[in-house]
Amino acid sequence: MRSHRLIRNALALVAASTMTLTLLGASSVAPAPTGAASAVGSDEEAHGRDNGRGGPPAPISVSGSYWIELAPVLVAADKFYPRGLEVGEGGITRITAGEVDLATNAETQLLRESLVNPDLRIIMTVTEGFFRLVARKSAGIETLADLEGKTIMLPRNTSANFFLVAMLETVGLTEDDVTIVGLPPEVDGKSGMEQMSEYLVRGDVDAISIWEPEPVGAIEELGDDAIVFQDRELYREVFNLHARAQDLADPDKRRSIVTFVRSILKANKSLERHPEKHWPLVSDVTGFTLHEIEESWPELAFPGEIVPDMLDVLEREDVWVAKETGREPRSREELSTFIDHSVMEEALGRGR
Repeated sequence: MRSHRLIRNALALVAASTMTLTLLGASSVAPAPTGAASAVGSDEEAHGRDNGRGGPPAPISVSGSYWIELAPVLVAADKFYPRGLEVGEGGITRITAGEVDLATNAETQLLRESLVNPDLRIIMTVTEGFFRLVARKSAGIETLADLEGKTIMLPRNTSANFFLVAMLETVGLTEDDVTIVGLPPEVDGKSGMEQMSEYLVRGDVDAISIWEPEPVGAIEELGDDAIVFQDRELYREVFNLHARAQDLADPDKRRSIVTFVRSILKANKSLERHPEKHWPLVSDVTGFTLHEIEESWPELAFPGEIVPDMLDVLEREDVWVAKETGREPRSREELSTFIDHSVMEEALGRGR
């Protein structure tokens, strides 16, 4: 089911493997993906694009993690941003390198990369991802407490890793009470992440902790032997759009950034009305099948704002990241500097 996704081998080892969206001039707009561009009605194409305010926007480049969570960014670039965006590859480390202007990542990676680049700012929550931990009943697992002493596969130092930690804490367990194994090396062109379900079904591991759509395959392949643990109130991935403070202070670049955020808001409305019409685009870019996207869709939400508890999320999770990186957790005041509400306020017409 996942053999066509071999191009994402490098993505398996980090939480936020990414792609770059580079702004093109009108004469070099990237061709629309097959099926996706014509899926939405012509009236939406004619009237939906945000042509900016005060003339054409200055050139920007945008990066997005190569997962289903990227859907609003993809639709915004394909349908609503006033100039074409060519899909490439990149991540928030490329913001640090000065190679892109905007990038998406989970909150976990912001906490790590901000140590290198304190100029990073969260300007919008693109997607909330509700993770699922999939285990084998045949391994003697009926409750979360039964994970004690079991072997769990996950990509280390990622949001999936923290999700497991948070779930274990609810039953008085820690990482020391389980055996965590990282992703296996590539085999015959198949990435470690693509092998997770195989390891679980064979009994090489007892459970996997990972974001969508990997749980879809694991649940289907295990059948009646699958047991799923999820707590939406306890943890969800907060998949944000980031920028540099210095770019937000640049009037021309800021106007382009605000225009792009406004385009994402329009994309969210379209995704709410008829998400299935945009799934071919998401599939074309990410390599996930339409079935995987459809089955994963209920585990995603598109808030259209910076989530209200963003600072609480950063404060809680930085305790774990600090332990992993051998430092002291940052204060609430320090972490608050990474959240900039002004772009959303302006995009919504409430600022500037």
